[in-house]
Amino acid sequence: MAQYTPPLRDMRFVMHEVLKVSDELKLLPRHADIDAETINAVLEEGGKFAAEVAFPLNISGDAEGCTLDQVTHEVTPPKGFKAAYGQYVQGGWPALSCDPDYGGQGLPFVVNQCFYEMLNSANQAWTMYPGLSHGAYECLHTHGTPEQKATFLPKLTSGEWTGTMCLTEPHCGTDLGLLRTKAEAQADGSYKLTGQKIFISAGEHDLAPNIIHLVLARLHDPENPAPAGSKGISLFVVPKFKVTPEGGIGERNAIFCSALEHKMGIHGNATCQMMLDGAVGTLVGQPHKGLAAMFVMMNAARLGVGNQGLGLTEVAYQNAVAYAKDRQQMRALSGVKNPDQPADTIIHHPDVRKMLLTARAYAEGGRALAIYIALMLDKEVSTDDEDERKEAADQVALLTPIVKAFLTDNAWLATSHCMQVFGGHGYIKEWGMEQHVRDARINMIYEGTNTIQSLDLLGRKVLGDNGARLKKFGKLIAEFVEEEGTVEEMQEFINPLADLGDKVTKLTTELGMKAFGNADEVGAAAVDYLRVVGHLVFAYFFARMAKVALEKQGSGDPFYTAKLHTTRFYFAKLLPETASLIRSARAGVAPLMAMDEALF
Repeated sequence: MAQYTPPLRDMRFVMHEVLKVSDELKLLPRHADIDAETINAVLEEGGKFAAEVAFPLNISGDAEGCTLDQVTHEVTPPKGFKAAYGQYVQGGWPALSCDPDYGGQGLPFVVNQCFYEMLNSANQAWTMYPGLSHGAYECLHTHGTPEQKATFLPKLTSGEWTGTMCLTEPHCGTDLGLLRTKAEAQADGSYKLTGQKIFISAGEHDLAPNIIHLVLARLHDPENPAPAGSKGISLFVVPKFKVTPEGGIGERNAIFCSALEHKMGIHGNATCQMMLDGAVGTLVGQPHKGLAAMFVMMNAARLGVGNQGLGLTEVAYQNAVAYAKDRQQMRALSGVKNPDQPADTIIHHPDVRKMLLTARAYAEGGRALAIYIALMLDKEVSTDDEDERKEAADQVALLTPIVKAFLTDNAWLATSHCMQVFGGHGYIKEWGMEQHVRDARINMIYEGTNTIQSLDLLGRKVLGDNGARLKKFGKLIAEFVEEEGTVEEMQEFINPLADLGDKVTKLTTELGMKAFGNADEVGAAAVDYLRVVGHLVFAYFFARMAKVALEKQGSGDPFYTAKLHTTRFYFAKLLPETASLIRSARAGVAPLMAMDEALF
């Protein structure tokens, strides 16, 4: 049946052997005393929690789902979820990377990244309850008033209270400039909010005694109306229960769950329709600047969603491999492999191996990228060097849409492949594989659809600054190519990496020129473009991993041999996808927009 083993060996390889995380962290005053042994010990315990506490609740939570009491508006998550959350809090896990000033442990983001990958593999639906609290914490930590920080951050840090973000509404989807929820100022400096929000993950539950909602709304003042569109949006913190002057829980606030969404996947998480009927909240940041403040939480969520895709890719792969090594079907085309059995195990069939290696490569490439961007976040937040901070921030900005979109697109492909390995058994609930596919599908949609991420990458992050951020990442690639270009055993990795780098440069220039004449050219090419750049990033990290594996394969550790096999598979079978993507991107907007809408 379903199984999960935390991929600690690969995490340690990426952190300590490829990225030299400990050496990088020692240059940051905040993390100067963090060493590899500490990181490994924390993640080993985190892996135990994921595998032994969260994972056993995954299939049962999916089957049971959440229950809404229509009278009280209270939501009950699946059995075991509340107890697991209690263990999570008791273990100090919510505070892992939080500010010590608010009770946090102050560990690097890179540690939290690896811990949450394991939680997402174990149980994405459960992990969303505590996971959203991190975004609320980051938003208030950056934009909250001293009073808001003192009131909410210690409780979010400890996990005593959880957080959500309430953005979208039935009529506006991603276009938040259309939202109608209004906020009216009160004499005491607070606001009363009225409106409806939808698709609010973990919007109502009983895991924690209070839920801190961050709500986007429009200031309602007839004499001084808010600007139209996104420039008129403000951000408010609205707790489920009002907070007393002493910091305790007061009376029920007028924000409640009116309905639960019936979804394709993540059944164990309460996706809520939320009603605000004069709910009391306080302003976060400046009036009409709410979207900018919320972007702190949204960007954290986008990285988190990419991590959800990574987690599902890993757990689906592990289960498919175990099944392929055991399941007997037919004889191998090249001759009998299991002569003492009536049929050979399916791992001997080439296309089964292709599906397994696709999932493995997308997991290992995604892990390297996710750990790298977490390290860049640590640098951005913790360095005293302003130039280094700017460099790290630029890389985080460039790579965030790739983490969100490329990793979740890959997860959809990988989980589908892994379900296919099971044949008909993958399509039924018993094995848990179809759940991974269903759960993976939402990750391509929420926190900005993957098309939105693609538009953000090409339109804002690349063309918007004339390619400055992309050139910085390209410089890392160029330096690595220069260093390894004369090493014979690295040529099978260096040559295609350098070739794709040149092609991305030419494609970017071409698309930029087209965009001057017709902005729709960006929309036509963006999805293909993101996937091409995603492969460029993966190729870079796979080449770096190959370098280390080649240096250490003489140790006799089969880990390095396997890493090289996976890397060669990636370059031979997955990277060539970029050729068709580039051709599609260059085809332009005409094939998409030429047909009159009446003919559709």
